Amino acid sequence: MADPPPRPCDVPRQFTLFQHPLPNLAKQIAGSGPARIVAIGSSSTEGTGGIVPYPYRLEMALRKRFRDRVPRPMIDVLNRGKGGEEAGPELKRFDTDVIAEGPSLVIWQVGTNAVFRNNDFKIEDTAEKIAAGLSQLHGRPMDVVLMDSQYAPAVTGDDKIDLAERMMALIAEAADKAGVNLFRRFELMRHWRVDLDIAFDDMTWNGDGLNLHQNDWSTVCVTQALDGAIAGAMKGIV
Repeated sequence: MADPPPRPCDVPRQFTLFQHPLPNLAKQIAGSGPARIVAIGSSSTEGTGGIVPYPYRLEMALRKRFRDRVPRPMIDVLNRGKGGEEAGPELKRFDTDVIAEGPSLVIWQVGTNAVFRNNDFKIEDTAEKIAAGLSQLHGRPMDVVLMDSQYAPAVTGDDKIDLAERMMALIAEAADKAGVNLFRRFELMRHWRVDLDIAFDDMTWNGDGLNLHQNDWSTVCVTQALDGAIAGAMKGIV
């Protein structure tokens, strides 16, 4: 018997609306590129379990979106994720892995390991490192998007949920203070689990026994939401 078709993505409009435009990325795409995006973060960015991570999917989605533009821009998404890291170690890589690449957009995925591995990474220290990283990027010709944590059993259990809520609030506060966009992955995935009653088994991958990582379906849908948010923030410019 054939496998059932994959569940369609449910992405409410509020998750595809950025507060701020993306003028630097838009300028590169409008000028035919090359438009370079750096995705920095932990395993959600690097990829795990043989699941194609969002940076590669986003690159294909954006190239498809602008494929009929003349001249067609070259759009590259550079994956600078390292599993197990958090904002502090990632900040140490900014000079080489972010700034030296000269991107027009930086997507910084943060917050997961501060909750999942809270004995190693404290959320207050993580918030300070996020603020420091955003300050380092400020004033450069780079747009910035902060992506918060996935909503998965490892960070939503009874022993973690309060910490997770606090971390997500601190990330949102950092984005607001720095005037950069926030991609609310945590709330999008919570919508799927709580409002649509999608089981964690249908949106997360547990091949490593951690109950932490996204599966193919949720990665596809998160990418779809991010692609829509990026395109919307360039509307009227590109």
